[in-house]
Amino acid sequence: MNEPLAINDVEAIAAEALSALDQCRQIAPFSDTRPSFDLGRAYAVTARLRELRRARGETWIGRKIGFTNRTIWPEYGVYAPIFGDMYDTTVRDLSAADARASIAHLPEPRIEPEIVFGLAAAPQAGMDEAQILECIGWIAHGFEIVQSIFPAWRFKAPDTVAGFGLHGALHIGSRHRIRPKSHEDWLKLLSRFQIALYRNGAEVDRGQAANVLGGPLSALRHLVELLAHDPNNPPVSVGEIVTTGTITRAFPVSAGEVWETEIIGLPLEGISIRLD
Repeated sequence: MNEPLAINDVEAIAAEALSALDQCRQIAPFSDTRPSFDLGRAYAVTARLRELRRARGETWIGRKIGFTNRTIWPEYGVYAPIFGDMYDTTVRDLSAADARASIAHLPEPRIEPEIVFGLAAAPQAGMDEAQILECIGWIAHGFEIVQSIFPAWRFKAPDTVAGFGLHGALHIGSRHRIRPKSHEDWLKLLSRFQIALYRNGAEVDRGQAANVLGGPLSALRHLVELLAHDPNNPPVSVGEIVTTGTITRAFPVSAGEVWETEIIGLPLEGISIRLD
């Protein structure tokens, strides 16, 4: 029987989501039995999950922005960007010598090639993309491995938020410092580049910067504006890592596969990862 969402349901939903994550199991979407479960409540769950994960020793280090790629909105039935938290337990630098990652603990994992920013200053609401760029200390290319604690990737937008923003892991390639004298070049290139995605040597998709709300800087700007109106979650801060959404479609992955990228029009290296 469907019943209205009570305040204490935020606690219950957070506990259920965390239990599913820890036990590598899937659960029914929260919206199936809670018709009043909206984005406001979902972001309150995000805040509560942060408290719970910090209390058990995880260090919060940043956020992922999801559903910035407008070309995939109809596929998932989610028509606006969302965000989720990232932790020291979910973010790793890719090692050129041994670029491997385990996906055994992630339900229905998918891979997403993204652009990742490291914040050297705190961006403010009202800034344009050029001003946002001035807050970025480094840029990298990475693979986010997303997951769904909801079977068959069936959910509504609030479920994706309460389900950790669908974040499973982020694997970051080489970090490149952003120098002030190169800002003008980066500003142009970050709205024009392309990424080609390969599985076991065969190209499976190709996406362009404009897919993610016009470019990764625009995606970050969207997050800054969204958080300016969020009563439960802190604004983007100095030192935070933010990954800005998949440039291509997200693809299901299996152990034994090798995924690689080629970046066209941006001075970043393509990356490669073997999944275990």
